[in-house]
Amino acid sequence: MDAFFKTEHMAVGYNGQALIRDISLSLEKGKILTLIGPNGAGKSTILKSITRQLALIRGSVTVGSNDLASWPAKQMAKSVAVVLTDRVRPELMTCAEVVAMGRYPYTNLMGKLTPEDKEIVRRAMERVHAQDLALRAFATLSDGQRQRVLLARAICQEPELLVLDEPTAYLDIRHKIELLDVLRDMAREQGTTVVLSLHEIDLAMKVSDYLLCVKGETIYAYGKPEDIVEKHIVEKLYDMETGAYNPLFGSVELSRPQGEPEVFVIAGAGFGAPVYRHLQKQRIPFATGILFENDVDTQIARELSAHVVTAPAFEEMPRRAFEEAAALLLSCRHVVDGGTPVGSLNRLNGELLRLARERGIPVTEKL
Repeated sequence: MDAFFKTEHMAVGYNGQALIRDISLSLEKGKILTLIGPNGAGKSTILKSITRQLALIRGSVTVGSNDLASWPAKQMAKSVAVVLTDRVRPELMTCAEVVAMGRYPYTNLMGKLTPEDKEIVRRAMERVHAQDLALRAFATLSDGQRQRVLLARAICQEPELLVLDEPTAYLDIRHKIELLDVLRDMAREQGTTVVLSLHEIDLAMKVSDYLLCVKGETIYAYGKPEDIVEKHIVEKLYDMETGAYNPLFGSVELSRPQGEPEVFVIAGAGFGAPVYRHLQKQRIPFATGILFENDVDTQIARELSAHVVTAPAFEEMPRRAFEEAAALLLSCRHVVDGGTPVGSLNRLNGELLRLARERGIPVTEKL
């Protein structure tokens, strides 16, 4: 498929000085590209350069067959919508009037809205659940409400390319999800190409077709989310010296407790995760097992403990795993039974519980 949005050897910056160089990428129509990276890396600078808020230092940006540098402003306004909240300061305007600004590229010289334009405004506000704000003064809104109104204004433009800078920054979790659902629907159903920046890595992984990792003077990485995750780029992108990014869940785990394990957790099938996090909050180092390699507990345990005993998936736990787990268990002062049901494949976990009781080690059922 041909590229709809493309940059070639683009350099961006201020006052003629390039901060980020050699940005070359292409995006098919109806795809979502998300910029991620640490604060101050230049994500907003890239977005403002793409939308002509800043002059390019070098290179080019193409939308469809149009070079943005020479595109007439009114024609560009019909094809490119921008949500950069720091540029909107309307005075004495209602939210409906702000949203209606998205229709002005389509109006006549008098700027009068047709009944069709008004219906598009109504539907756009309804789509972002802002219809109850229509008559409110825009200046009186919270930051989160403003974001929703500005997205409605962009939807009104019926753009081919939609550019957003941190659109979820002031939204609660419900409205974050709703906003990203709107963007995904616009991309899939209307063929809108979306370029945005996000701080929430988990949401970026879920909504994006491609990720652009911004760090330093050149692009750090560019590719599909699954490729970025496999290469463990996220940890390097943010210089994570403590904690870890969990690619399976798309979440960040805080740093693990240090020291020799004091508690042994017998778990599996997700029963251990809340116990691990409770111990992590208390800064109590722990060991855990026996966990199957494909178990959800295994993924979390490895981030929060240096002592995780595992066994191959889909087969009975081997005796060597029991011996390793037993040695760790006997070195701990306490055992927690996570509550995982014991069956034929994980019967050795039942033996671990019996061993703890025989040796007089206190056993707690969950925490």
